[in-house]
Amino acid sequence: MSDIQLTHLNSDGEVWMVDVTGKQTTVREARAQAKVRCSPQVLLSLREGTVPKGDVLAVARIAGISAAKKVPDLLPLAHTIGVHGASIDLTINDDHVLIEATVRSADRTGVEMEALTAATVAALNIVDMVKGVDRSAEITDCLITHKSGGRSGDWVRPGFEALPTK
Repeated sequence: MSDIQLTHLNSDGEVWMVDVTGKQTTVREARAQAKVRCSPQVLLSLREGTVPKGDVLAVARIAGISAAKKVPDLLPLAHTIGVHGASIDLTINDDHVLIEATVRSADRTGVEMEALTAATVAALNIVDMVKGVDRSAEITDCLITHKSGGRSGDWVRPGFEALPTK
């Protein structure tokens, strides 16, 4: 049996919400990314702003920011925290749209799930708005790239060290 201790299981192996009441409030930040792979035609339409459903990138940005604030509604064991800053950066590349979400808070627990949810929901909105033109659009590479603050300190996913901090 593994020595890994899952924090959402109590000593009897039952699911519980971790009690963070006694933890110190600290500034925390997390960044996550997702990619939406789509056809060259869709990428050109995104660059030109001619997707039939409207401003895809603006909708994705707003949806991602909104999603960061709704994590406790989606993940039953997530804590309700103050999301004090959220940004969604979108870059149209040769074969995909790169979504980078950054979420900041001053609270008792991290914002990794908020950043990952923001990136994923932004990606879902892109797929939703381009699916009429490109049914093969797909979401890939959803992952946390950076986190800072809290007891465990800073962490950077290997391969993402060179990215600038926000």
